[in-house]
Amino acid sequence: MGGILALTILSTAHAQEPYAQPGTAVPVPPPAPKPAPTAPGAEAKPDAPPATPEQDLFTKFFNGKLPEAIAKGKFNLNARLRYEWVEQSNFDEDSNAPTIRTRFGYTTAPLYGFQGMIEGENITVIGSEQNYNAAGSNNEPNRPVVADPPTTEVNQAWLSYSYTNWVTAKGGRQRVVLDNERFIGDSNWRQNQQTFDAIAIRSMPLPDLSLFYGYIWDVHRVFGDVDGLPPANRNFDSDSHLVNVSWSGWKYARVVGYTYLLDLENAAGTAESCATYGGYIAGSAPVGEKVSIGYRGEFAYQTDYAESPLDYATEYYNIEAGATILPVSFGAGYEVLGSDTDETPFGVFGASFRTPLATAHPFDGWANVFTTIPPQGLRDVYGFVQVMLPYDVPVRAVYHSFEADSLGADFGHELDFSASKKFGKYWAVTAKYAHYDGKDFPVAFDVDKFWAQVEFNF
Repeated sequence: MGGILALTILSTAHAQEPYAQPGTAVPVPPPAPKPAPTAPGAEAKPDAPPATPEQDLFTKFFNGKLPEAIAKGKFNLNARLRYEWVEQSNFDEDSNAPTIRTRFGYTTAPLYGFQGMIEGENITVIGSEQNYNAAGSNNEPNRPVVADPPTTEVNQAWLSYSYTNWVTAKGGRQRVVLDNERFIGDSNWRQNQQTFDAIAIRSMPLPDLSLFYGYIWDVHRVFGDVDGLPPANRNFDSDSHLVNVSWSGWKYARVVGYTYLLDLENAAGTAESCATYGGYIAGSAPVGEKVSIGYRGEFAYQTDYAESPLDYATEYYNIEAGATILPVSFGAGYEVLGSDTDETPFGVFGASFRTPLATAHPFDGWANVFTTIPPQGLRDVYGFVQVMLPYDVPVRAVYHSFEADSLGADFGHELDFSASKKFGKYWAVTAKYAHYDGKDFPVAFDVDKFWAQVEFNF
């Protein structure tokens, strides 16, 4: 069972005049001398106030600036209660996972450009932990996976330094989210957020130019550091480099180039290590008062990297276009995660494009059948429509048609639906449903998933 996380920060200070308490046996000081008599008609001059001793820099910092930065800091609290149900045709039983995620943290106010944060996170199962497969950690192999094992951990702990817009450097355990999270993200849909032990440096040397460099030495994945996890679901040791450059000097477009050199290893080995080089252009433009259009085009090239046992080279590309005619939004796209695969009499050998540090849930269907891309690769043709109902309730539907990038397999199709509503500044409710209809190996099964959640964020 998960523990209940409580983080309490308590600060007290006591100051007393020395020897002010009875019983100190300090001699009574002699009485002050009487003032000299004043001549008749002359006004008495008031005594000059005593000079305030000037504090040294050490005293100013520890008795002034530092307590002020702590006092002006901010606490954050997030609580998310969720029920997730999964039915998968190749498992004997369903999964039912009622969980609650609690995060509590504190961020100081800036002090001479420095700032710090610490945040704890707890995921607790409501009821029996045997009602779902907690990513393989709880010996429930006859149920489908819900990747939310109970755990308690430090989610973030970092120190940063900022100098105007020129540079911000952050070191420690932190979130790293780049672009649309297709390659680097925090997987915030899962109850346990993915965070990184990293150094991240951001700079804006020009108003429309943003530079990012990151070095990652540990990856704390959504499955948590819990006992019983299969090797493939454990955290990564890392020696990885991230470079991302973006330019937004034209209001209708943002142009981004990136290089992600991921040297990753866990108990399953080093096969997720890869080098990705790519870029995209994306933007939107108004056409009328209630009409706008948007677009995105992206291409990336990937090879094996570092100690990967694989030998491959393949591509990724995504084309998407959409429009909004209030209160309706709609669009379509085509995404390909390529494959460098050959079919032989002894089986299929090769590798597909991989995204081991991505936020997987928003891509390739909410049923998350394709969090690991099959060796044959994946092509996803998708369309979506969203309607804003009265009382600000967005309802969204998405359709996906999947097939292999090589060797011609039909991977089936998926339908997804969601609705959400915010209540005031702090509360939100969400309901989602996904139905996946699989066809060919290795995804020849059906999946139904349902989520209902209430979230408080302060």
